Amino acid sequence: MSFQAYLDNIQKKTGKSPEDFKKLAEEKGFLQSGVLTVKATQITDWLKEEFELGHGHAMAIYASLKGKTA
Repeated sequence: MSFQAYLDNIQKKTGKSPEDFKKLAEEKGFLQSGVLTVKATQITDWLKEEFELGHGHAMAIYASLKGKTA
């Protein structure tokens, strides 16, 4: 599955785009001035718990928060 396919599936499941997740991460203090302030595990745990994402999908959001684009 391509990175873009992961992002598309996440948006279908949650209704949220990578930009939406970026805003939420900023609100939680996980991202400040575009820089992650926490480790991947904290991000993936949050996404799994709050949005019921699987590990691969949570890692795709983590990658997007780190600046990876499709």
